[in-house]
Amino acid sequence: MSEQSTRAAVPAHQYVLTLSCPDKQGIVHAVSSYLFMTGCNIEDSQQFGDHDTGLFFMRVHFSAEAPVTVDKLRASFAAIGDSFQMDWQINRADEKMRVVLMVSRFGHCLNDLLFRARTGALPVEIAAVVSNHTDFAELVGSYDIPFHHIPVTKDTKAEAEARVLELVHELDVELVVLARYMQVLSDDLCKQLSGRIINIHHSFLPSFKGAKPYHQAHARGVKLIGATAHYVTADLDEGPIIEQEVERVGHGVTPDQLVAIGRDVECQALARAVKWHAERRILLNGRRTVVFA
Repeated sequence: MSEQSTRAAVPAHQYVLTLSCPDKQGIVHAVSSYLFMTGCNIEDSQQFGDHDTGLFFMRVHFSAEAPVTVDKLRASFAAIGDSFQMDWQINRADEKMRVVLMVSRFGHCLNDLLFRARTGALPVEIAAVVSNHTDFAELVGSYDIPFHHIPVTKDTKAEAEARVLELVHELDVELVVLARYMQVLSDDLCKQLSGRIINIHHSFLPSFKGAKPYHQAHARGVKLIGATAHYVTADLDEGPIIEQEVERVGHGVTPDQLVAIGRDVECQALARAVKWHAERRILLNGRRTVVFA
């Protein structure tokens, strides 16, 4: 059975509860008792207690015997959340997350995400694509997705970011994906969308920055190339890591071959990060993440 048909078979009355809170006795019992008393059944449950931070994390996929609104579930769970000082959410399991993709002039991640979303491999609805260039307007148009050209200069950066925020609010977007968007976001935008922006960048040992990093890596004879998907913070490329992908390369590869391999690993790491976020499998743990993959 295909992934698309599997998702289509998921009943509408299935939900996902995610939570984090100070670790103490009785959390799992309280959650499972609540679900039992409300006529719900646990389909899948994952949990993790972090001894370093003293925090407890949990993701529960559950179903209800009869359809019930998310608002009613949230209202009835609120007392438990308060009693354990939880940071929690309840969402429908079948609801696709609305996202905005942002891109500049490297289109491999954009193309990959568009295709995965179209084929059902990603549980997202791409509400719009934003770019500071027009290179991919035709590609995005072929998917019947709105394309917004928002040029960025030193003098218009604040205005451009304000327009991006307007789109996020107007389109009811939960996640912004920087699919090789080659602009540094302001501290203010990072804070306003904290935990809701994912970025992808190359990862090398040793690290190479600036122009043509893959060519720099080739000149140093790098044997491992990779990519890191992470949440965006005001600290450039230092946000909580979600996923990393690596590929071993030999001495015979050319710089162009390194670029091609690098693009593949970037696509893979970013797609997994977006999928896990959309399925609400990622919980922030300070500067780290807990990923219930």
